Amino acid sequence: MKYETVIGIEIHCELKTKTKMFSSAPVAFGEQANSCVNEIDLGHPGTLPCVNKKAVELAIMAATALHCEIDSLVKFDRKNYYYSDLPKGFQITQQFHPIGTGGYVEIDTEQGKKRIRINRIHMEEDTAKQFHNEQGTLIDFNRAGTPLVEIVSEADMRSGAEAAAYVENLRTMLYYLGVSDVKMEEGSMRCDVNISLRRTSDDPFGVKTEIKNLNSISNVQKAVESEYERQSRILDEGGVILQETRRYDEAQKTTVSMRMKEGSVDYKYFPEPNITPIQLDEAWIRSIQQSLPELPRERKQRYEEQYGLRSYDADVLVQNRELSDFYDAACQYSKEYQLLANWTITELTAALNKANRKMAENRCRPEDLAQLVTMIKAGEISGKQAKEVFADVFEGKDPKKVVEEKGMKQMSDEGALLAMVQEVLDKNPQSIIDFKNGKDRAVGFLVGQVMKASKGQANPAMTNKLIQEELKKR
Repeated sequence: MKYETVIGIEIHCELKTKTKMFSSAPVAFGEQANSCVNEIDLGHPGTLPCVNKKAVELAIMAATALHCEIDSLVKFDRKNYYYSDLPKGFQITQQFHPIGTGGYVEIDTEQGKKRIRINRIHMEEDTAKQFHNEQGTLIDFNRAGTPLVEIVSEADMRSGAEAAAYVENLRTMLYYLGVSDVKMEEGSMRCDVNISLRRTSDDPFGVKTEIKNLNSISNVQKAVESEYERQSRILDEGGVILQETRRYDEAQKTTVSMRMKEGSVDYKYFPEPNITPIQLDEAWIRSIQQSLPELPRERKQRYEEQYGLRSYDADVLVQNRELSDFYDAACQYSKEYQLLANWTITELTAALNKANRKMAENRCRPEDLAQLVTMIKAGEISGKQAKEVFADVFEGKDPKKVVEEKGMKQMSDEGALLAMVQEVLDKNPQSIIDFKNGKDRAVGFLVGQVMKASKGQANPAMTNKLIQEELKKR
């Protein structure tokens, strides 16, 4: 039987600050275990938390981009539970007064644009990280106290594809804002997906299953689709869905049970006594909101409407902010927007991959690629020659100098080309006969002869045009 999938997603996203949420310890990834931690992170007696102003600023940026209503009164609460990765025995969070409420994210679906509502976005501190082995469990407290925002959606998604699109849009948006590096493989962005099934959209929600810590966007979609198959099979057989927490096993391509949920856990929340409520200055909030950078959807719209790019090309550029920034810089030197996009997306990306370089290591200057594209458009060099020139431009060389050094200046003088075309026609009378007999390939042969005579410097388009005109005269 066909069921409707109901999906809500909770995303934990580490904020891009230099220090932790409530201490001066540095935020770093991949450092020696327990080297980026202090007594506040470890919950030593007598220590007091101090709110990281930059974390609040980044949270406001994220909440604004998500169209949330900002609460100018910042309050924190204690979430009490005892677990080995929580040194204080509680987590400082915002249970009762989240920084932002009531926003949304728009995604593209096969049926058009769809708005996924955001229930809330709140600030909190991250836990430590555990490593399990046969001897026991080791704990690295470097992550403890790292500033987080948790973004909680409403259960508005209805497929794995919609869930993946939501996470991708959110990830790209947060990355453009600069509030997080959103590296899912490093754990700076983690997804928990809640899934239930129901027979029709008029029925109440079914029993919810939570899939924890999905570490890639593709796994979000795969986990949802796998869980749909598992739950629908149980329901078809007359079984009952149990409320539980599961994880996605990539090797088995299925979800695996971690623990059962017998009911709502009571964390005994209460206001954090060591952090008094903070009234944010409205002018400060407005200054943050007014300084937001251009967001992905706005940039894509600009590419399509102002630059006339195809939707697919605009999408590809926007998905990679560094590549998109490079393209924007190149557009300051050339108005050949679509041709620039083609070279940026195809040739530049391929060259970077082949050289195993990241955009940060790119030696090709935007102005040089723009100049190369302009030379192609002006007919100074052919597309084939341009690819040869680009190999040097990719290493930081000036395209005009490369063309001069290689003697590639394209012949576009009509008089000189015409004389060469006439000479080639005089030497190939059979090709003239073939053309008269309807053999169009004769033109290609003659163009090739002119290119050979000019050592590859003849303008191909102009050569083709002149040959066609001369053939009709003979």
